[in-house]
Amino acid sequence: MSFVFAARTSVIGTLRILIACVLALAAMSADAVSDTDSDLKNKIAIYRQKLSEYAEARAAYEERAAPYWTRIKEKRSKRLKRRMHGAPALLTDYVLKQPPAYSGPPEPQNPEGLSLGNKAVPVAADFLRHAKEQFNFVPEMPASEADYQRAYVKAALAAGLTKEQCVHVYAFESGGNGTYDVQAGLEYKTPGAHAITTALGYNQLLGTNSVELLAEAGDEFLTTLRKSADAASGGRKRALLQKISTLKKMIAFSRSVPDRWNEHTRLADTPKGLGIHALNLDVDVGPLLQVRKLLTSVEFAKAHGYLSPLSAAELEMMNLTGDGNGFDMVLMPEDMRDKVPTSNFFQRGGYERNPVANVNNTVARLLAATNAKMQSEAQLQGANNLASLFDALR
Repeated sequence: MSFVFAARTSVIGTLRILIACVLALAAMSADAVSDTDSDLKNKIAIYRQKLSEYAEARAAYEERAAPYWTRIKEKRSKRLKRRMHGAPALLTDYVLKQPPAYSGPPEPQNPEGLSLGNKAVPVAADFLRHAKEQFNFVPEMPASEADYQRAYVKAALAAGLTKEQCVHVYAFESGGNGTYDVQAGLEYKTPGAHAITTALGYNQLLGTNSVELLAEAGDEFLTTLRKSADAASGGRKRALLQKISTLKKMIAFSRSVPDRWNEHTRLADTPKGLGIHALNLDVDVGPLLQVRKLLTSVEFAKAHGYLSPLSAAELEMMNLTGDGNGFDMVLMPEDMRDKVPTSNFFQRGGYERNPVANVNNTVARLLAATNAKMQSEAQLQGANNLASLFDALR
């Protein structure tokens, strides 16, 4: 049995087993319902039928989707090897078909509230709780949004980032008026809104980003905090010294695994990892994390010989898809951009959760949509305030 076939069979088998378990629970539940509650029994019976239909539709979809995403991964690996040898990517180095779309019935809602095991996405309250429990750390919240913006702009200017880059990425990521604690899915106050990922702040850092940035740039953050502590006195100095001590513990935890994305993702989902993500809410450390994420992309491009300033849209591609994938789009010739699907630059889960990428499903369309959203959202008050601070502080 080939690896690809085995992996596909495993995914489909797991899906069927999971749904079979829920069906069994539904059957047990139905048996336990009083005969007088015929309405609930009827609802459970309908649910079981719909769930069975959903399982078959999803399994059929996986037969088409799994090989496609395996091919995406294989092509990406080959492109990386070509780039390491200085060879430009060719059109044949990409999957040129769009990914298969699921068109079957949606997952039915269990009348008794049982589900297939989807876990709720942690939110700010969870990050704060774990920070306190795991590190005895309480972030120093800014007195106002302007205070956080000011700290962010100072960090961005010190890093050499431009006003256009920062304001437009902020506009795209936070909706143009987002606060320092804005989380993905909660950008707008709409009924029923819920967090869809752990992405947090002006540049929407995932929990994995926070762990990875501490592992890779933690010493840089410590140096900055030490300079602030040296210039401070009294209670402010003591608070910064305590923050440095806590940050050292967080850095040590982040470096307890190899420096790989998957390893950092595993750590980010632990209580300590969730506590580390709360650093984004701290007025001293949060701006350093948010800025460092963008600076890492700029440095990646320079290290690979791209010396021209990245536009905000190009920087956003690297922020959105990861440095390697985003840089792949930056380097792509104009005449290829309308032919290459955006699925080539995402992990499957990220692509399927990202309506911007799967609606604007070629590189050309994604860049155009990103630019348009940046231009529009940059007119809002939060973005204007950020732009004014760049003018005032540089």
